[in-house]
Amino acid sequence: MKGLASFVKEKRKLAGLTQEEFAEHTGVALTVIRKIEQGKDTLNMSSVNQVLFMFGSILAPVSKREIETQAT
Repeated sequence: MKGLASFVKEKRKLAGLTQEEFAEHTGVALTVIRKIEQGKDTLNMSSVNQVLFMFGSILAPVSKREIETQAT
């Protein structure tokens, strides 16, 4: 399973956007994009979802059992 940091970075690059352009398009501060892509663990869930929404995704709770089942 791909982590949040690598998912966002990969999608941003596929869209051909710099971090600055991406921040502008998503309406969040550049520091938010940088923190997400660096894998920081002190992120605001609302800001993360604002970023993920651009890719048709959201951050939501998933049971550990569900993740383990998909990994096998």
